[in-house]
Amino acid sequence: MTSTPLPLFKALPCADASVDIWFNDQPLRVPGSRSVAAALLAAGIARFRATPVSGAPRAPYCMMGACFECLVEIDGVPSRQSCMVTVRDGMRIRSQEGARDLPPIPASLEDAHGR
Repeated sequence: MTSTPLPLFKALPCADASVDIWFNDQPLRVPGSRSVAAALLAAGIARFRATPVSGAPRAPYCMMGACFECLVEIDGVPSRQSCMVTVRDGMRIRSQEGARDLPPIPASLEDAHGR
């Protein structure tokens, strides 16, 4: 007898309204009022990033900001912990491939810190 596996993550009946986001240029409708990581997992996304050295696929692990396995690019900003950011309508999220640099420090902040 063959059975179809049940989805690992599903929205609760009392979930908030869904929002529309983009993940790797593909439109998704996901549950609102939760973390980006939880919303993507509920939508069936299993690969959030690749490791810088081997390219191994990674996905959320701790869901509380301690492990950094869920790093993605959100609205053009790399290295965001998707478990720590609340999903919102219109977000553009991209999987993170390898190491990313943080955006450069604006000159006004460099001058204020004497760098």
